[in-house]
Amino acid sequence: MKKKFDLTEAFERRIAKTVRSEDPYVLRLYVTGLTPRSTAAFASIKAICDKHLYGRYDLEVIDIYQQPSLARDEQIIAAPTLVKRSPSPLRRLIGNLSEEDRVLAGLDIRPKPKSGT
Repeated sequence: MKKKFDLTEAFERRIAKTVRSEDPYVLRLYVTGLTPRSTAAFASIKAICDKHLYGRYDLEVIDIYQQPSLARDEQIIAAPTLVKRSPSPLRRLIGNLSEEDRVLAGLDIRPKPKSGT
């Protein structure tokens, strides 16, 4: 007897192969030296990543004063700017990174459920 082809099941298997929760996040944070805004942005994104992506992210900090060509190539026009290079789609978050819900939404990360709820 021939097995019936289930399109939904095939689609879900395909999606599971391409979008895995263990895929690492590749992030670049563009800053302007060791200014208070830059250090606050770094501390905020580091805390958010440690909380929601522990062990699944690579964060590179780029000082646009020291490496202006990288900022130019990435078309960075303001700092701090966080660029999510992977997983797709590419995303950019500009400015204050202290609002955790905004950052999570911008990076397409679902917050971990709160314990006890």
